[in-house]
Amino acid sequence: MSRIGRQPIAVPAGVTVTIAAGNVVTVKGPLGELTRTFNQNMTIAQEGETLTVTRPNDEKENRALHGLSRTLLNNMVVGVKEGFEKKLEIVGVGYRVEKQGAKIVLGLGYSHPVIFEEGNGVKFECPDSNTIIVKGIDKQAVGQIAAVIRSKRPPEPYLGKGVKYSGERIRRKAGKTGK
Repeated sequence: MSRIGRQPIAVPAGVTVTIAAGNVVTVKGPLGELTRTFNQNMTIAQEGETLTVTRPNDEKENRALHGLSRTLLNNMVVGVKEGFEKKLEIVGVGYRVEKQGAKIVLGLGYSHPVIFEEGNGVKFECPDSNTIIVKGIDKQAVGQIAAVIRSKRPPEPYLGKGVKYSGERIRRKAGKTGK
């Protein structure tokens, strides 16, 4: 049995979980509300302040879905209670970010600014001109927006210029050596 799938999920105070027909789970908390439809083979049960996910048999597909369903459900509970965030750093001379209302404007060395708007439950914070914090209650949406921002100018291996995740280690190359 899946080690991750069989772990119970603790539902903290202030979070309500509703399980409807067709494995439609709605999680409401202080930060918002998330709804997701899970596979019909998985059985999601709520006993008091814990949630459990069980599978009907040990077929390969059900084994794969067991841990996935539990993790997705846990991310929903954590998201509405605490939220998720990704921190990005911009490295390079002249590279900067600026927040203008509900959007961020990135200057990444192109002839035009790169603009991202808040939406889909994702918010941006810019504590300084070289840092972006992407926040939201949906872990997948936060990670996707952060990945799209990073893809506009990924860090290059010679000088390390570009947009990188905070704590990301860039493999550096030596470059040319003079004779």
